[in-house]
Amino acid sequence: MDVAIVTVGDEVLAGETTNTNASWLAGEIAGRGARVRRILTMPDDRLAITERVLAWSDAYDAVIVTGGLGGTHDDVTADAIAAAFDAELAVREEVRAAVVETVAAYRDANPDLVEAHELEIDVAAWASLPAGARYVPNDEGLCPGFVLENVYAMPGVPAEVEAVFGRVADEFAGDEVTRTLYTPQPEGSMVETLDGARDRFDVAIGSYPATDGHNRLTVRGDDAGDVEETIGWLAERVRIAETE
Repeated sequence: MDVAIVTVGDEVLAGETTNTNASWLAGEIAGRGARVRRILTMPDDRLAITERVLAWSDAYDAVIVTGGLGGTHDDVTADAIAAAFDAELAVREEVRAAVVETVAAYRDANPDLVEAHELEIDVAAWASLPAGARYVPNDEGLCPGFVLENVYAMPGVPAEVEAVFGRVADEFAGDEVTRTLYTPQPEGSMVETLDGARDRFDVAIGSYPATDGHNRLTVRGDDAGDVEETIGWLAERVRIAETE
């Protein structure tokens, strides 16, 4: 399964917010045997998001889009994804009920804060999803997630990304197997060995130098036997550390 990740947010591009969502999602997806083929950060630009979703939904098995969902002026992601599939935004009753319940719980828990700031929520804006989308509840916040075709839309708050992804995580299973070796050898001393392994085995081999600790050799492939054979071949030719 090949996956692309799109992070939406002017604040991410400005360096005001660290893009932890993409790295967390990539780790979760890889851990399930699927492959992340692309990661892109985009501005809150409706047309640009629509064009990217259209292109990548055709190119990959799944596209995850985080950020830009909700009911504020810069939340254009749901509208952009809807446009990509010629769908209209519409209020879903089950989503409306969830939004109302979340808002009520927040008001009960923070009465002084709500009164001081005259908090008003446009429930319809928060509860609107593209027609035909599958609603994915968000147990950590106000903004719902959804799935339209092969595009998975999630809010931008990290805890909410984790909550929404947790509900669809089983849909990201794949066949890729990954094994890692640790070595004290400098990367430059392993060039010929790694080239030989790449020529010999039908796997992907990555070499990742570390400024502290041991360097990593990572082998990825769809066949567990091929991966294990490659690991064994490398272990006979590269000095392997006992621990990371």
